[in-house]
Amino acid sequence: MTGAVAPTGWPAGVRPPLAPDWEHTAVAWLLDLCPPEYRGYSGLRHHPVVLARFAVVHVEAMQAASRRGISEARTALRDVAELDVIEKAVATWQLESERLEALRREVGLVEEALRGRRFRPRL
Repeated sequence: MTGAVAPTGWPAGVRPPLAPDWEHTAVAWLLDLCPPEYRGYSGLRHHPVVLARFAVVHVEAMQAASRRGISEARTALRDVAELDVIEKAVATWQLESERLEALRREVGLVEEALRGRRFRPRL
């Protein structure tokens, strides 16, 4: 497995670039991130770089939804929930935003690797 290096932030479920079958693990992981309907599109299943781009856009859309949820929670929920419930909802959105930030990094690294970028071990 010489040359198989995973950078910091690489997804745990994907083998490092250049490892045997790494692209297969990348495709499976990317499909798990995307809406289930994406599995039905052969153009995505058979073209990993295209799938990675779709996954990046999908994660970025979830990030935008999370930012919107944080932004609107207090006004959108004030008529239907107590203040402490609303604050817990905002805290949940913030946790989700943090998770999505890490996920966006992971998806971006996989996309870069599928486009041919090779990573070197850090000293």
